[in-house]
Amino acid sequence: MRRALFLASLSLLTAGPVSADEGMWTFDNFPAEIVSEKYGETIDQSWLDHVRLNAGRMSNGCSSSIVSSEGLVLTNHHCVIGCVQNLSTPERDYVETGFFTATRDEERPCPAMQIDVLVSIDDVTARVLSATDGKTGEDYTRARDAMVAMLESESCAGRTDTHRCQVVTLYQGGQFKLYSYRKYTDVRLVFAPEIGASFFGGDPDNFNFPRYAFDASFLRLYENGVPVRTPEHLTWSTEAPSEGDPVFVAGNPGGTSRLLTAPQLALLRDAIYPDNLFLMSEWRGRLTEFSRIDAEHERIATSDLFTTENNIKRLRGELKALSDPALFEIKRASDAELKAYVDNDAALAATVGDPWTEIADAQRERAALYSTYYFLESRAGYFSELYDHAVDLVRVAAERGKPNAERLPEYADARLPILERRVLAEEPIEPELEALKLEFWLTKLREYLTADAPATRTFIGRSSPQYLAQSLSASRLADPAFRRALWEGGMEAIDASDDPMIVYVRETDAAARAIRKDYEERVEGPTGRGMERIAQARFAAYGTGVYPDATFTLRLSYGAVEGWEENGRVIAPFTYFAGLYARATDYPPFRLIPEWSAAEDTLDPGIVFNLVSTNDIIGGNSGSPLLSAEGEVVGAVFDGNILSLGGNFHFDPAVNRTVSVSTAAITEALEKVYGRAALVAELTQP
Repeated sequence: MRRALFLASLSLLTAGPVSADEGMWTFDNFPAEIVSEKYGETIDQSWLDHVRLNAGRMSNGCSSSIVSSEGLVLTNHHCVIGCVQNLSTPERDYVETGFFTATRDEERPCPAMQIDVLVSIDDVTARVLSATDGKTGEDYTRARDAMVAMLESESCAGRTDTHRCQVVTLYQGGQFKLYSYRKYTDVRLVFAPEIGASFFGGDPDNFNFPRYAFDASFLRLYENGVPVRTPEHLTWSTEAPSEGDPVFVAGNPGGTSRLLTAPQLALLRDAIYPDNLFLMSEWRGRLTEFSRIDAEHERIATSDLFTTENNIKRLRGELKALSDPALFEIKRASDAELKAYVDNDAALAATVGDPWTEIADAQRERAALYSTYYFLESRAGYFSELYDHAVDLVRVAAERGKPNAERLPEYADARLPILERRVLAEEPIEPELEALKLEFWLTKLREYLTADAPATRTFIGRSSPQYLAQSLSASRLADPAFRRALWEGGMEAIDASDDPMIVYVRETDAAARAIRKDYEERVEGPTGRGMERIAQARFAAYGTGVYPDATFTLRLSYGAVEGWEENGRVIAPFTYFAGLYARATDYPPFRLIPEWSAAEDTLDPGIVFNLVSTNDIIGGNSGSPLLSAEGEVVGAVFDGNILSLGGNFHFDPAVNRTVSVSTAAITEALEKVYGRAALVAELTQP
């Protein structure tokens, strides 16, 4: 493990090739020469452009790919489970039974879903750095955000109906790129299997291998009421790759922390991750008890419980990685080596200064402010949709009255269309589940901040978490028409509203904004300015031959189909249909659904079901296409193995593995389990 960590760290310290198959590379800085040297494959600009224009970023934090000429999109089942649950009713639970269509008329909209396709990348680093030059603290943050808002607004002017523009921060502030997307807001569900098939093995198999999960679903892009024409789509392969074959993952990894300093990682290890893990574990218990009340409670809690269990495993894996002393030895050596390089160059030292000390100081401020900031702003409401809608409605009314450059970033003109879609989406909101979320949040707020804290008095007053949660969950914000009236009515409608949640947010928003302002001044500003200068030092020392941390933007990773060795045991890279039936029992989560049991004699037992590869991925890559060197889709990424959970901080080439469901298995099951001949014909058309 120690040597693997050293190799991972070395990639951050040199301008040469990174170790093994490490890296989540941007499409304008892909190391094609390394791939050619290692695998003998040519990845040219036309290959990159073709993949980029067919790789989708989903607004719910997943990835996808366009796989037919009529806008058909491949992703994971767990990436559409929210839509499936929203389409369900007490009489028809599509999560349990699956959602299947025979005609286009049966394809149903996923109201809040948006899929973005990256069409261009432009470097705007000079303009952003010029705006922030010489500024610190909140002044730095505001100047940066104002320039970002202006760049996004300029780029998307006159085309916000069809495009989205986003300034992306790379290398922790070393580069700023303007990403322009073609956006699709009419996204409809085509095919989603039963959760018993997509999540076969359940929580025990999650982040493990061998796996036998049919975690694949299909959406379709529509525009003006008809399917989008996509003649240059990715080609679907009905064959699985072989062991040793090079494969590529094009997706949107959500975020990594590989370029952070040792003090930043230490705070995550010692305070932030443990607190989050404790809270989420308790929340899982509350959700579990809620789901046991009856079948309807179980139905409405399914998506939240799935997400919570997944996040708990992720946090445990990341905390375990942070608890390895070897990681910190390497990180401290990395920090020291770069600092020594700066100190030995007088001109560079004059420009860079000592950002390491500034960032370390900012971490002490972060530790002091974190709990208050967490409960009042960054995680306020604890996933309550009613609360989130109220905050957005109250703030958008206030922010729209300001010049674009002076607004909170999420309310800038270029970002309002996606916010409007989310706020006005016609999705069901369950009052009982909302009350549970609000009660949990308010109870923990009082516990962590204490009963006598000013924030506790502001947010709870003389009430109790349980009573206040029940009162707030009666909000009329569950009605999309009511939300629309407030959105369109602006500040006058907000001020006049007597809705309990709107009134509550009106009365508490000043306190939430105050802690946000304090956090920006004492934490985000100094940290952002410091990381920007460390990035400048890193470029001076090592160039851009290393990849930036993940930012939920399109990246390409390369690797090969390959198993691994663990505790003296060799883990083969493939599972097969035959193994699914051998693994099945009469009890969940290993119980086969009837359709799969009935199809046992018709399925080819030798077809590859799930497979692993050495690609470097992280959360957000779910639904990414697994591609052959020819650019054909050979799988859909849906997981990593348990040893990859430390991938937020380092990549261990010996054991980090990406888990995918093969397109060979998807094709076979569509034909022989689900009888979807038309869907197979669409996928395999020339």
